[in-house]
Amino acid sequence: MDGMILSVMYIWCQLNKETMMSFWFGMQFKAMYMPWVIMLFNWIMTGSFLTQLCGIVIGHLYFFLVFKYPQDFGGARLLQTPSFLYRYFPNEQTGISGFGSAPIPRQQPGAADANANAGRRIFGGQGHVLGDR
Repeated sequence: MDGMILSVMYIWCQLNKETMMSFWFGMQFKAMYMPWVIMLFNWIMTGSFLTQLCGIVIGHLYFFLVFKYPQDFGGARLLQTPSFLYRYFPNEQTGISGFGSAPIPRQQPGAADANANAGRRIFGGQGHVLGDR
């Protein structure tokens, strides 16, 4: 289970490389390093890192075959999500599909600066104070 969780986290971290994350005692680093930090932390705590390394390798293979190879190298999509999963878990998100059915569109240089302020407000609404009626 640890390897599977780390492989999913590796994919998320690769899709959100520039996101700043915090770990113990306020250490901050980019999301792309998070799986490696967790593997190192687990190695220090338990003396074992093989399960986490397998999760990272599997996550990297999936990320490469689904996103990197088709997008950056113009190759064929070597992995396809089975169609029965779409019946149970439909893609209703905008942007990235739930099962990686399409490569991520590449951002043009400078587009990240234009979109930096657009994504700051995540939740709409005014909010409520606890206990306030």
